[in-house]
Amino acid sequence: MQPKKHNDNTSLPKKAIILAGGLGTRLRPLTLTVPKPMIDVNGKTLTEHILDILKKYEINEVYLSVSYLGHKIQEYFGNGIRQDGGQKDFGVKINYLNEEKPMGTAGPLLILKREKRLQELNETFVMLNGDNLFSLDFKKMYELHKKNNAVATIGLTRVEDPSKYGVVRIDNKFNSEKSDKSKNNKDFVKILEFVEKPKKENAPSNLISSGYYILEPEVFDYLPEKDFAMMEKEVWPALAKAGKLFGFISDGQWFDTGTMEAYETVKKEWKGV
Repeated sequence: MQPKKHNDNTSLPKKAIILAGGLGTRLRPLTLTVPKPMIDVNGKTLTEHILDILKKYEINEVYLSVSYLGHKIQEYFGNGIRQDGGQKDFGVKINYLNEEKPMGTAGPLLILKREKRLQELNETFVMLNGDNLFSLDFKKMYELHKKNNAVATIGLTRVEDPSKYGVVRIDNKFNSEKSDKSKNNKDFVKILEFVEKPKKENAPSNLISSGYYILEPEVFDYLPEKDFAMMEKEVWPALAKAGKLFGFISDGQWFDTGTMEAYETVKKEWKGV
């Protein structure tokens, strides 16, 4: 079992994991020579925009989980802090988790557990997909995460057509049955399950995962004992079954840069932080 050392409600998480190892196949030929985390979005790499989001909420240490063209990412970002020779200063300390082969979206957590490095994340931390941009209120999300003793809180966004995504089924009794009204907030929900690509008329909601999460160290206890695992297929269902999986609904800008069409949209519409 992991040490249950929790930040208090006023101290935001200081560390984050960014999944930055994807192949970016749907963005080829752009990603044949440039790793997806380094594609340009209005003069900055995609990852730099994500770092801007994290720095806004005083996160000062980041783990980049890299694989495909990972050496280019490491050469560009270094340790995140300006050094002799003119390296850019990104304003955060950067560590690297190297996936020699694909390990799934739970890969960074599997590496830390395998390498017995769990003490490095013994407080609440953030984890996010490196190909999504989302302007959500991490402070409010964190406060509600703590008030409800969540192990995992997923940032949720609304979509017009849920049939393309894994859609959240929420516990409608969660808010109405709370005796502690200080925890009652319409933007904070309890997640029962994800329904994968339902027909629009059968979708349990129009809420999907943004790819931005707040996690407690206990999440390591829900990892399967294997070398490949998906948060969506293994970790979230286990947490939902235990009643420890929650969601924070945000209407902030959200973009997935997974396709050329989406990439062109984000370049035109992302307002930054």
